[in-house]
Amino acid sequence: MVIVLALIGAWSSWGWLTATPEAGHFRSTEGRDAYLHAYEESFEALPEPSSTHDLRTSYGIARVYEWSSPQTAEAEPVVLVPGRASGAPMWAENLPALAAEHPVFAFDIIGDAGMSVQSVRFSDFDGQAEYIDDLMAQIAPDGAHLVGHSFGGRLSASFALAHPEDVLSLTLLEPALTFASPPLGMLAWTGVTFIPGLPEPVKHRALSEIGGEPYDPEDPMAQMIEAGTEHYKAALPQPDVLTKQQITALEVPTYVAIGEHSSLAGGQRAVEGASALPDATVEVWPDTTHSLPMQAGEPLNRTVLEHLDTHSGGQ
Repeated sequence: MVIVLALIGAWSSWGWLTATPEAGHFRSTEGRDAYLHAYEESFEALPEPSSTHDLRTSYGIARVYEWSSPQTAEAEPVVLVPGRASGAPMWAENLPALAAEHPVFAFDIIGDAGMSVQSVRFSDFDGQAEYIDDLMAQIAPDGAHLVGHSFGGRLSASFALAHPEDVLSLTLLEPALTFASPPLGMLAWTGVTFIPGLPEPVKHRALSEIGGEPYDPEDPMAQMIEAGTEHYKAALPQPDVLTKQQITALEVPTYVAIGEHSSLAGGQRAVEGASALPDATVEVWPDTTHSLPMQAGEPLNRTVLEHLDTHSGGQ
C-alpha cells in the first residue's frame, strides 16, 4: 500500500509541480466553512493582533496581521512568510518572543488556503515576489527582517533576490526547494496531501510524513492544514531549486535552519547548497523535522532574535 500511495503521490506531485496556474479557490462552500472553522480555532493560539489589514496588491487582497506596541515602535519590523496551507496561525510558537522585541507582520499567502483572496494568476513562482513588494511598501517601507518557513522560505529568498534593498536580514527555516530538492519520498507524500477525497487514514499518514511527527486529530493547527489541503485548490506555480549563481548573488545576511530528520528542505544536501551563500550561518537542529519552527520553540526564537539583532540596520 505504501508503494502504491507513493506512486500516486509522485503522479500528483508531477501535476502539482507542472499545473497551469489559475486563481486559487475553495472547492465548495461547505469546504470553505470547514476550513474557516479550523482556521479560527487555530488562530486562538496566537496573541491577539494589534491590527488586522486587508491590503490590496497587484495579485489580490492579502490578509495581514500586525503585532505592535509602544515598546516596539522604534524597532525594525519582522515579516513572517508561512509555508503551504499553513497561513499566519503556524507562528504560534514564535510570535510571542518576536513581538516582544519587534513589530511583527504575518500574512496568508495569496493563492493558498487562508484569508487572502487571489484575483490575478501568477505566471511563474518569482511573480509572487511582486505582491510581497506591494505589501512591503505598505507595512515596512524602510525594509524588514524576513522569516520564512518551507515554501515561505523559498518565497522569501526570491523576494530577497529581487529586492535586496528591502530586506534587512533573511531567516530561512527548513526552506523547501531552495538549496536542494526534497527526497523523492517526501515529495511523493506532499503530492498525496493535495489529492481531494482520500480516506482520512491515508491523508493523516501523508501529513505525518511531511510534518515529521504523528498527526494529532485534536490539534487545531493539524485540522486547519488538513482542511486546507482537502478543500482549497491552490494556484501557486512551484519553484526550481536556486541555481549556484542565484545562491552566490543572495548577499543579504541569512540564517538557515535545517531539521535533522524528515527534512523537506533536503537535509545535508541543503546544508551543502546553502554553504555557497556569501553571508550566512547554516545549522542543523538536532531532533527536529520539517516542523522545526513548532518543535524548536524557545531556543529557535533566541537564535532568530540574535540574528536580527546582529543585522540590525541591515549591517
